Amino acid sequence: MEHDSIHIKPYDDVYVKIDCERGVAKELSDFFTFKVPNHQYTPAFKNKAWDGQIRLYNLYKQTIYKGLYEYVIKFAEDRKYKVTSSLPKEDTGFTKESIKSFIEEHLNVPYSPYNHQIDAIHYAIEKDRCLLLSPTGSGKSLIIYSLMRYYIDKIASDKKILIIVPTTGLVSQMMSDFKDYSKKSKWNVGKNCHAIFSGQDKTTDKKIVVSTWQSIHNMNEKYFDQYEAVFGDECHLFKAKSLTKIMTKLKNCPYRIGTTGTLDDSQTHKLVIEGLFGRVFKVTTTKELMEDNLLSELKIDCITLSYSDEEIQEIKRAKYIEEIKWLISNEKRNSFIKNLVKNVEGNTLVLFNYVKEHGIPLHESVLKECKDKPVFMIHGGTSVDQREEIRKVVDKQKNAILIASYGTCSTGINIKNINNIVFASPSRSVVRVLQSIGRGLRTSKTKNQVKLYDISDDLRYLKYVNHTYKHLHERIKIYNRERFNYSRISIKL
Repeated sequence: MEHDSIHIKPYDDVYVKIDCERGVAKELSDFFTFKVPNHQYTPAFKNKAWDGQIRLYNLYKQTIYKGLYEYVIKFAEDRKYKVTSSLPKEDTGFTKESIKSFIEEHLNVPYSPYNHQIDAIHYAIEKDRCLLLSPTGSGKSLIIYSLMRYYIDKIASDKKILIIVPTTGLVSQMMSDFKDYSKKSKWNVGKNCHAIFSGQDKTTDKKIVVSTWQSIHNMNEKYFDQYEAVFGDECHLFKAKSLTKIMTKLKNCPYRIGTTGTLDDSQTHKLVIEGLFGRVFKVTTTKELMEDNLLSELKIDCITLSYSDEEIQEIKRAKYIEEIKWLISNEKRNSFIKNLVKNVEGNTLVLFNYVKEHGIPLHESVLKECKDKPVFMIHGGTSVDQREEIRKVVDKQKNAILIASYGTCSTGINIKNINNIVFASPSRSVVRVLQSIGRGLRTSKTKNQVKLYDISDDLRYLKYVNHTYKHLHERIKIYNRERFNYSRISIKL
């Protein structure tokens, strides 16, 4: 091996092998080693069984995730290292016009695809492995359906396609979407697609398998040999170890498409998902969809509640969880939320974190006060059928209140007729904030605007800044980055 040179060779459909001298391999190892966010709180780190770092390059095997191929090229070029590759390349010859014809004529879908959907499908077919970053309301299910139909004809006759989703609700929703897209054509979803969740049979002769990751992540490697193409929908929601477990067992699966509405700000998180699928392709943004009138216009009121000196003294310098417990049990704060949802016009979605401590008392209080409005509640204990029934009812209402946990409503529930969203519990998670906003952005015949009430709390004392006030500024960074329209309002309780 020539000094300061790198040769990238095929290994399997999970990894590539990097042939290089030991010194260069050590450099690669250091470059692709990262501290995992919040590693210091994990039992493995506390017990000194793990150093808190993730190493994406295996120094012993000289392998790295295949999806990080382009990062390796960049690494070499930046250091003026000679780089060669013996990975096969394939030119599909597809143009954007031919893709549009494929969707509208060959698949005979009842909707004309938007330009951003054609761009996403074109990129995925050209690359065969990628991570499509596309927000809620951008039509990801049509993208997945079109690509699935394309790969059915491309894979071997004895192979299948695996579509992985994070929840049972999304299995049902995806099957329903596929039926909708197939209603004009002769393609039969029931004959071609098999759903796996909650104890359903994991073996089938059908070509398409739609499954929750929880149902299959413990299956052995032999089980995954039957798949030649995989789609990971909303893959930011998969538990990291389970996603890695599944994707690294797919050793003979060259076609890998991940989709997500949001990625968190962790470089480690992004690189692991890119490594398992492929490079991120930003399909569109929420702001662009609003400007094209494909999503409702969003207006945000960042409402900061301030408290008396006595209350601040009571909670000053508290730990995060103590501050949260104090806030969600604060009668004046909860009364403000109750009065807010009572007085706003249109259907309102109120999001909370803790069911027993906050959601249930809030629901009881709103139910008692807002007797002229239908009031509903959804949390982890609400069955899939109940959630679907509530969703249908709310969509037909004009002045309903839905009090829901972030976990159940930040993804998988599609309610078009939401006019207001209230963040009753603070959050700084990029994923959670954007997914929650996405719940209200879909347009309907009666709605083209949604209002978000982002409630935060000012408990600052001298130079000390409380946790949830800091989180407000993290959310404002998100709003600025996404070019959302927001205003700041201060209210003394």
